Amino acid sequence: MELSGAEILIRCLQEEGVECVFGYPGGAVLFIYDALFKQDKVKHILVRHEQGASHAADGYSRASNKTGVCLVTSGPGVTNAVTGIATAYMDSIPMVIITGQVPTHAIGQDAFQEVDAVGITRPCVKHNILVKDVRELASAVKKAFHIARSGRPGPVLIDIPKDVTAASCKFEFPESISMRSYNPVIKGHPGQIKKAAQLLLEAKRPMIYTGGGVILSEAAAQLTKLVKMLGYPCTNTLMGLGGFPGSDAHFLGMLGMHGTYQANMAMQHCDVLLAVGARFDDRVIGNPQHFGEVPRKIIHIDIDPSSISKRVKVDVPIVGNVREVLGDLVKVLETNREKHDAKALKAWWAQIELWKAKDCLRYDRASKIIKPQFVVEKLYEVTKGDAIIVSDVGQHQMWTAQFYKFDKPRRWINSGGLGTMGFGLPAAMGAQIANPKATVTCVTGEASFQMCLQELSTCKQYRLPIKIVCLNNRYMGMVRQWQQFFHGNRYSESYMDALPDFVALVQSYGHSGIRIENPADVEPALKDAFKRKDELVFLDFITDQSENVFPMVPGGMGISEMILAEEL
Repeated sequence: MELSGAEILIRCLQEEGVECVFGYPGGAVLFIYDALFKQDKVKHILVRHEQGASHAADGYSRASNKTGVCLVTSGPGVTNAVTGIATAYMDSIPMVIITGQVPTHAIGQDAFQEVDAVGITRPCVKHNILVKDVRELASAVKKAFHIARSGRPGPVLIDIPKDVTAASCKFEFPESISMRSYNPVIKGHPGQIKKAAQLLLEAKRPMIYTGGGVILSEAAAQLTKLVKMLGYPCTNTLMGLGGFPGSDAHFLGMLGMHGTYQANMAMQHCDVLLAVGARFDDRVIGNPQHFGEVPRKIIHIDIDPSSISKRVKVDVPIVGNVREVLGDLVKVLETNREKHDAKALKAWWAQIELWKAKDCLRYDRASKIIKPQFVVEKLYEVTKGDAIIVSDVGQHQMWTAQFYKFDKPRRWINSGGLGTMGFGLPAAMGAQIANPKATVTCVTGEASFQMCLQELSTCKQYRLPIKIVCLNNRYMGMVRQWQQFFHGNRYSESYMDALPDFVALVQSYGHSGIRIENPADVEPALKDAFKRKDELVFLDFITDQSENVFPMVPGGMGISEMILAEEL
């Protein structure tokens, strides 16, 4: 039997095990929506803006380890989705974006709602495909899913002209895909792994530094076993939180621009550094020249060879899937008769304890104004650390990373690389749909929330009981902080002078809202919200406008050149 291109696309999604698609209809994709209507295996979630579709598919993927899928129409549908596509690209999230296109004969003719989707998205996708023949559609879909989730994951876009979705041909779904030019290395080189093991055992001041690659490759168990076996200190990047238990004694906290004093100092002064699924980006090590002032041996495990020695020279590069490499490294260490220098390790931990004594995350707990850190601490207590936490971008994101202890992977979802305000609510929708029985909380700020608040309507339609914790300081908080430190307190356009009544706003969408202004009311309000299992509840916490995120490494400075609260 012959099927239309639209029907072939839906059959392909079914074959790939796709459970839901986040999208918004339009003229160029109407045949696809008609095919969706005629089946019930692939569920469609109607968002209120295409940016919401791409963020929701992203959040779905991060929370489930499945490939997120979004569907948008041509022209503005594509351009609206680009921010979400770039967000996923920066954080290596597997997604397939299906975009409608004008008919093939009209491409390049400035047709109504035409944009060059392939050209526009080329810098922010792992791969993209323009399908001009219906007979090539099934193989294009198979190829897209394979590329999106293999190797270093990322978003892949399929651009489908309207006439291709209307044309017909015999449906044959490829059982496998083979590309001569694309064969990611999975297993690490045995010789390099043995070198890494030897270096780790010889270390006097070891450090294990891990990033999002641990989460993406499902390597948390292997990492935890390695750290416990060696007894070495461990730190996570913002994207790696949950890859190692945040409540464990070996964990030094997050490192980087807003990392803990002990994590940054240990990172700077170690003599052997094991980097796992991380990329030494500017927010992690600051100035590479400053980082290089202390000699150390570096082992770097990553599936993407282009990430190794990109910013920092590496001594032992190991290309491969993080889970596979860590598993092999553990086996080598288990069979190695040599032991690390216990005396040196004890002295190293004693130094780390002295750095910990700085208590770099302390704040005024006696304040009569709600401190944002206090809200996050109470959120952790009320949820018992067992919620999926999705954040927007800004000060609230950093406070959540600092004060919420993530013991499991895929419980912390945020835009790390692109830093996308507006990410939180739609990504929380995706996380909730991926985990219907989970407690999903979106931590946001009043500026970030207003960027995609129309998705409150989607939450109402699909009865998504997300709890939204808004740390409302009436400023673009991180912008204000930088303006205070580096621009002479000139708060240019960072003050939010016309905020809505958020409680009334969410109520107009059919949800519940609570405004909290007293520190004594923080915990009761959170408990009340989480008791409402079937409701979306918005908690508007009116927080201290002057509170800043500490520690802080100023731009261009070294990782150990931190500003601490006590120094101001």
